[in-house]
Amino acid sequence: MRDYVGVPRVLSLRLSPDGTRLVSVVQALNPDGRSYGTALWEIPLDGRSPYRLTRSVKGEAGAEFTADGDVLFGSRRPDPTVKDPDEEAPALWLLPMGGGEARQIASRPGGIGGFATGGSVVVFGSDVLPGDEATEAERRKARKEAGISAILHESYPVRYWDHDLGPGEPRLFAGVLGDDRLSGVRDLTPSPGKALTNASYEVVPDGSAVVATWSVPLPAGELRSELVLIDTADGGARRVLASQDGHDFEGPLAVSPDGRRAACVRSRHASTTEIPEVTIWIVDLATGEGHAAGGGLWPSDMVWAPDSASLYVAADHRGRRPVFRVPADGSEPVRLTPDDAAYSSLNAAPDGAVYALRSGVDRPAGPVRITAEGAVEELPSPAPALELPGTLREVTATADDGAEIRAWLVLPEGASAESPAPFLLWIHGGPLSSWNDWSWRWNPWIMAEQGYAVLLPDPCLSTGYGPEMIRRGWADWGPRTHADLMAITDAALELPEVDAGRTAAMGGSFGGYMANWVAGHTDRFRAIVTHASLWHLDQFAGTTDASMYWQREFGRPGTELYAELSPHLSLEKIATPMLVIHGDKDYRVPIGEGLRLWWDLQRSGVESKFLYYPDENHWVLKPGNAVVWYETVLAFLAQHVLGQEWKRPESLS
Repeated sequence: MRDYVGVPRVLSLRLSPDGTRLVSVVQALNPDGRSYGTALWEIPLDGRSPYRLTRSVKGEAGAEFTADGDVLFGSRRPDPTVKDPDEEAPALWLLPMGGGEARQIASRPGGIGGFATGGSVVVFGSDVLPGDEATEAERRKARKEAGISAILHESYPVRYWDHDLGPGEPRLFAGVLGDDRLSGVRDLTPSPGKALTNASYEVVPDGSAVVATWSVPLPAGELRSELVLIDTADGGARRVLASQDGHDFEGPLAVSPDGRRAACVRSRHASTTEIPEVTIWIVDLATGEGHAAGGGLWPSDMVWAPDSASLYVAADHRGRRPVFRVPADGSEPVRLTPDDAAYSSLNAAPDGAVYALRSGVDRPAGPVRITAEGAVEELPSPAPALELPGTLREVTATADDGAEIRAWLVLPEGASAESPAPFLLWIHGGPLSSWNDWSWRWNPWIMAEQGYAVLLPDPCLSTGYGPEMIRRGWADWGPRTHADLMAITDAALELPEVDAGRTAAMGGSFGGYMANWVAGHTDRFRAIVTHASLWHLDQFAGTTDASMYWQREFGRPGTELYAELSPHLSLEKIATPMLVIHGDKDYRVPIGEGLRLWWDLQRSGVESKFLYYPDENHWVLKPGNAVVWYETVLAFLAQHVLGQEWKRPESLS
């Protein structure tokens, strides 16, 4: 287990404009063994071994090439040329193409988070306190020294994922690359409020403007996201490119190499009767005219081809995430990669090839080159290859309404009709998601190493199967999804390599909601593990960090759907032992859900345990905590599925 959490991980790729250099961000365990750090690595395109480019205690985040081939990155490392630096605020650094030491080129009192380039212009984001910008550093210091943490909000939202929003506001700044630092740095978005919270943005190739998503507050706590064009000169004049009532224009976002068009995602706001229809949206930067493309693909990443006539798009598709070539004129997309992999971090080369990260349920991410014909060439990786303790196969079943349900089944080594493996149903989160990629958080191969067969199903609401698959479970989370899960479970348990008498179920987030639902609607499993789970749907809908999103599907709390779909209403039917897991810093599914579930199980006499993380968010990310997670889950399963005596993990003693 501890070896597993120490395996280096390739997080992203960036190709130089001339296609000659490839740089990745790699995450690895720090020397203290208690945290992760990141560094930039070069991946030579001539077959040589990758080598590390940066080293610092604080690590590096992101990578962008300038037009001259230098590498920009973000880091909290101290600047030796600055007296008394604020080491907690990330700054922007430049690593020269010809080698030598990295140097800091821009900093802000509120730090720099995210950056993009076009020509000699660099645009970056920073958190800024309202008021006189010249006194911001002093005001931040005074606030800290006075022990003031209060934030006054006058609009929604107030939190995101695991952090509080405010008192500062995200803004965009632009500067010009010089011999030393960025020069002429200017605020492009004074007084934006919360419009740039979690915004996506890209700079046009000549650096004259930046295309960005822009959040617009609406009555009753609702929001709408527009696409805007902001001049990097001329005082940051802003023009709306795409806006439509009941729709969001959001990332991923890409500007064409000829500087004429931008591509983003347009998503229709959902309701209790309408699903969130998603499409690629291509907009003309001069006229604002736009049209749909991609034939219904749900993109997770996209980049323009060098000729600006098409896009390369990674999108979920039947338990995979292939790369598609999407013509910009709106004609039908063509699948480029034929394999079972999941692709991300797409980079288009001048010669028509695409560099990307390839991963899958059975492989961690590694760099590849995809030719114009779709052939995939593996490149040397900064991370080691892993040997898996088992095999992967596909399973299908027919649901009671006739829909096909498919899943990946991880089988441990040695599983056979003579020695069938105990079974674990693992339900994905989202709910708009798919089991199609490697997961460092929740890895089924850890379970396979301990002898479990792990089923990873894509029931209703899963992406990559068209809108009807989502529509089947929309506003019908529990009943419809439960029926799909039981159908695919039945199919898996018919396999001779799987032991139908020793079974368990687990899931996190929406998967945790379903784990709770399953607990209240069947006793076929010997144990259930529920992580970051929704329990009291009415309570959740008003305390999550994005209440408006969930209430579009279920309506205002207290309405009929909450009474039909909340797992807590089946508490009296739960008899299966349950392990509840929750982090206190979880703002997506607040800790109140875990606390309420735990109390209800205790009050009802259900055999249960509560694994609580005071310092974790929706996921469990710290190395030591991840080890505890696996050890506790496996001990709980061993007790109830394998019939072994409960053994408290030593790391918890």
